Amino acid sequence: MNRDLTRGPVMGSMLAFAVPMILGDLLQQCYNIADTLIVGRYLGKNALAAVGSSFTLMTFLTSILLGLCMGSGAVFSIRFGQRDEDGLREGAHASFVLIAALALALTALAFACLDGIRIFLQVPDAVWPMMREYLAVIFCGIAATFLYNYFASFLRAVGNSVVPLAFLAASAALNIVLDLWFVLGLERGAAGAAEATVLAQYASGLGISAYTLIRRPELRPGRGRFRLRLRRVREIAGFSVLTCVQQSVMNLGILMVQGLVNSFGPTVMAAFAAAVKIDSFAYMPVQDFGSAFSTFIAQNYGARQEERIRRGLRGAVAVSLVFCAVSSALVCLLAAPLMGLFTEPGDLETVAEGVRYLRIEGAFYAGIGCLFLLYGLYRALGRPGMSVVLTVISLGTRVALAHLLSAIPTVGVTGIWWSVPIGWALADLAGLGYYLLRQKRLFLWPGPSSGA
Repeated sequence: MNRDLTRGPVMGSMLAFAVPMILGDLLQQCYNIADTLIVGRYLGKNALAAVGSSFTLMTFLTSILLGLCMGSGAVFSIRFGQRDEDGLREGAHASFVLIAALALALTALAFACLDGIRIFLQVPDAVWPMMREYLAVIFCGIAATFLYNYFASFLRAVGNSVVPLAFLAASAALNIVLDLWFVLGLERGAAGAAEATVLAQYASGLGISAYTLIRRPELRPGRGRFRLRLRRVREIAGFSVLTCVQQSVMNLGILMVQGLVNSFGPTVMAAFAAAVKIDSFAYMPVQDFGSAFSTFIAQNYGARQEERIRRGLRGAVAVSLVFCAVSSALVCLLAAPLMGLFTEPGDLETVAEGVRYLRIEGAFYAGIGCLFLLYGLYRALGRPGMSVVLTVISLGTRVALAHLLSAIPTVGVTGIWWSVPIGWALADLAGLGYYLLRQKRLFLWPGPSSGA
């Protein structure tokens, strides 16, 4: 079902569209949590550290594709709001070719640089063999990640957030079953966890591709339908490349912090691996709400409904802050038992470090909730460059402070944890200040679409 977000109750429409997205990405987190939980409980601390560091690296690599898909989705939403079917179809074709080519190049580059990753991430000798084994399999899933995110972005742009949820739900269930079978039943170790994830990724990627091409025949390649116009490529690149840069910068900063974390040894690596999964799961709903908010803004921007955009903005801020407050309270209260799920019984040192991380980050989820809304707003209004600026502020602060504070003997690794909410706060202030100063110019409407 395609949902037109330019009509109906503002918050009702936005929430009805957002809920399937939230559920879908929570299920996607189950991919990663299943790997981490099963590996940590049954293969030990070093295996947990290996899978956790691999997850950070893969998040960076796939963020490049995700950024391109998100940027393309903003264009699709604007064209949908304008009721421009030709522009929507041609933009989808241009986007597919652009991102597919990059996905292939990224896969080749990942395998070519496999052995150099150890040096860049400062991976300890005890962890590297399992990490290399895991990565050699998980890189095979980059193409599947592209397929799922591309077609999910298209469907969400035209108001369908239910179908991506359905494919993720099936894929998440398959991943958990295969994880248990490969790791415990077949004793395939860390590589088995990667194999389970890749198979599940291809199930969702190929499945959603087939569904979309069946339901939207105009997207299929064929004579008279597939037109790769230079104007469309430039338009898609203008939105997508900057969104890609924003996502990549964000995750490159996290990857650089991962290297610093690794220098503190396997215990801190394992604590960080588990705590990041809990952290990501806790704020994932507000991140997805930011994406749904962005689609709402983009459709209404294309339809030139400024008052509806402003009402949506006010309501979205209120919903996001309430959800962040609830998430903060739960994570701070349940930090210790949640960490205990990911570690071997009796590993108190790893649990303690993870709890310290979660209570620092968890107390400030409102900061990242507001940041996700700002990212979505500027992307939808055709200002993806501002999202890049906010990301540079947030991650630049995080990386700089992490290195500076962790070098102080009395602070140590805790300085890395504190650098994160400080970065969020500075980016929020910059984004809000820009909005207050430039809000009249932000609502200059896009011109009509035309092929070239």
